[in-house]
Amino acid sequence: MINGMDFIKISILDILDIFLVALLIYQLYRLVRRTNAMSIFAGILMIYLLWVVVRMLDMELLSMILGQVIGVGVIAIVIVFQPEIRKFLFLLGERYGRRNKFIQRIFFPNKIVSNGGWIEELIVACRHMARTNTGALIVIRRGSELDEYMEQGVQVDAKISSELVENIFFKNTPLHDGAVVIENQRIRAARCILPVSERTDIPPYYGTRHRAALGISEVTDAVVIVVSEERGQISLAIDDRITPNLKEERLRELLNEAFEIVPKK
Repeated sequence: MINGMDFIKISILDILDIFLVALLIYQLYRLVRRTNAMSIFAGILMIYLLWVVVRMLDMELLSMILGQVIGVGVIAIVIVFQPEIRKFLFLLGERYGRRNKFIQRIFFPNKIVSNGGWIEELIVACRHMARTNTGALIVIRRGSELDEYMEQGVQVDAKISSELVENIFFKNTPLHDGAVVIENQRIRAARCILPVSERTDIPPYYGTRHRAALGISEVTDAVVIVVSEERGQISLAIDDRITPNLKEERLRELLNEAFEIVPKK
């Protein structure tokens, strides 16, 4: 008599295999669940399940047609989901690479080291712009390269000061439309165009600036400050999340934390 348990042989590698597949599926789901790509993903999954059923029923003609569609569909998936694939790879490197100090020294050597004076200049500028309902979008680089966005804008390369930031975003200036990019404590470019988030769970009262802030935070590790022109509120976008209606002290805490700056006591 054959014991039924003889057919069930689960090793540590099998458990690890299941865990890794589940983790991969979960991460992919997190990337597409709040975007229009979720509908495309569901459609692809339905076609694949139909192909499996057709093969089980030995429907050769339909199975061959669907097989060809799925074969070509791999290339189409790479094209359609290019932003999501890029975001997934960034998420992988950001969450698991940056936590390893050895990997961080090799691949992420750029780090802002300062006393935080430049942060105070930004906070003063944001406070003044919020009071006057002046819209602003400020992107601050951490580890990810922002060259492709800076190249599309107007090159500035100037020291950060509250007066300069306010002047750039003044409504009648030619540079106020778009984002300012800060790198190594200097304003590198203005009037930069950022990718807009396609998430479907963004509150309807968020305008283009907030969607652009979320968009750049989805594909890079940049820190983004948004000043709302309509409500005069300050928000901060980091790692695919946006914190709205920040007071001055809380904004300072989040910026110091993001750039690992210890404030003077």
